[in-house]
Amino acid sequence: MPTAPSSGATVVVVEDDPSIADLLDLYLRREGHRVYLAADGEAGLDLIRLHRPAVVILDVGLPGIDGLEVCRRLRATDPAVAIIFLTARDEEVDRVLGLELGADDYVTKPFSPREMVARVKAQLRRADAGAAEPPSVISVGDVEVDLGRHEVRRAGEPVMLATQEFDLLAHLCRNRGLALSRRQILDGAWGDSWVGDERTVDVHVRQLRRKLGDDLPLTTVWGVGYRLD
Repeated sequence: MPTAPSSGATVVVVEDDPSIADLLDLYLRREGHRVYLAADGEAGLDLIRLHRPAVVILDVGLPGIDGLEVCRRLRATDPAVAIIFLTARDEEVDRVLGLELGADDYVTKPFSPREMVARVKAQLRRADAGAAEPPSVISVGDVEVDLGRHEVRRAGEPVMLATQEFDLLAHLCRNRGLALSRRQILDGAWGDSWVGDERTVDVHVRQLRRKLGDDLPLTTVWGVGYRLD
């Protein structure tokens, strides 16, 4: 199989339907990405550990270890990798559960391969934007947010956040003291490429509060959105 140009990103696709996996492989390689395919959760985790991809496209309904468990294990060791869930499920509870586990995006079958390529590009742009920011540390309460190193510490101890959670926290830190609407948070933290509704913000806010607790002075402004004091 031909090797993609070195300028492309590494993408691992964990999908048990060979026709879908091959289609994604074709379209992503056309964009210059290095693509590795796995048909089950265990093989996917092995490929991820071996190749350390920038993006993982993860089917939820995998044989053996399902995609939700793969996501849970992956987030426990690598909070920075972008995870895009791919699934035939379209219930809100599944979308919320995927986001709470740390997924960065959610695509429902059937889908356009061009749409998936666009979603991958969006995740890579976010990662590049984060890497390009000047090193600086913002302190709020007992929480330190290191924008340059993409790290968060609570009372001096590191806290692992998913990419979307970190982007949300960083945006709130840059706008400390301001009451931001959910739409302002969506646009500011994740950009125009984000596809979803405003309740996504509430899901990630719950995750930040769960992980950072009272050390994070994050206030709900009723009728508006949220404010970081």
